[in-house]
Amino acid sequence: MPVASPKVRFRDAQIEMAHGAGGKASRRLIEGLFAPILFGASTEPLGDAAHLMVNGAPIAITADSFVVSPLRFPGGSIGELAVNGTVNDLAVSGARAEALVVTYVLEAGLPTEVLEAEVRAMAKAASVAGVIVAGGDTKVVEHGKADKMYITTAGVGRPIPGVRITARSARPGDVILLSGPIGDHGITILLARGELDLEADLCSDTRAVIGLVEALAAAAAPGLRWMRDPTRGGVATALNEFARDCDLGVFVQEDRLPIHDAVRGACELLGLDPMHIANEGQFLAVVAKEFAEAAVEALQRTPGGDAACIIGEVREQPAGSVLSSTPYGGTRIVDMLVGDPLPRIC
Repeated sequence: MPVASPKVRFRDAQIEMAHGAGGKASRRLIEGLFAPILFGASTEPLGDAAHLMVNGAPIAITADSFVVSPLRFPGGSIGELAVNGTVNDLAVSGARAEALVVTYVLEAGLPTEVLEAEVRAMAKAASVAGVIVAGGDTKVVEHGKADKMYITTAGVGRPIPGVRITARSARPGDVILLSGPIGDHGITILLARGELDLEADLCSDTRAVIGLVEALAAAAAPGLRWMRDPTRGGVATALNEFARDCDLGVFVQEDRLPIHDAVRGACELLGLDPMHIANEGQFLAVVAKEFAEAAVEALQRTPGGDAACIIGEVREQPAGSVLSSTPYGGTRIVDMLVGDPLPRIC
């Protein structure tokens, strides 16, 4: 019997920048084209890493690509970002990264000193995160066929004992935690491009969050439902994906969101929502209510987690949606990111 061709639901005529922004267009591409062809009939929610059994041993695996512009920015660079982003995708899936492999795609004419600086940045970030770079590949393309440098990574990790997370385990009454201030990375990249006549004392938040995740797991593993690092598409997109995957509602108290004044001011000036801005060193977690206090205290005691806080809760309704309180006492619907207001940020 011939095998039936997978049903593809993606109908966009061509690929646009928005398809890589992490919002609605990205979700449409992944679920409408990639998932039915590559993953078949699987009904598991899509996450940042896959957990597999290999010869009876559990492992976690992830892959990522980095196309940030400019290559270096206040607080970090593409080499550091490549390590932290990969380590964090594993961490929020409930795994500690053990090894990475990396591919550099270089443009002919790239100064050697620029490449060396990024290789050194990657080595330093890997050392800080406690992960080894086990191998990789290099490709060079003609001048003008790439923007200096792209980096692709794959990471393999070991599951954290006692941590089993899935959005489908969430229940009404669970609380939503945030590890720290949002929007720093996306706005830092925007300002570093020099396209705005705006100055701010702001740095990217890029860092490995595995230490914070392990502290959270030690304090609240039995009640830990779900985690995600809100990179492209920001907190709003991550929470919308969670709400849809668990078929429950999410309520965020907007006045509890930790946001630096520089980020808030830039967003107001540009008409952007801080909840849509990318982060590279923060994560969201959903925990059972009875573990909330212990979870927050554990994060705040861990270096880099002093601003961790509860920002909202899971509710039965409106299922599949995210609501947020407003400064004026009302509520608003918080949708996934639409379009690509800040391209090439990670």
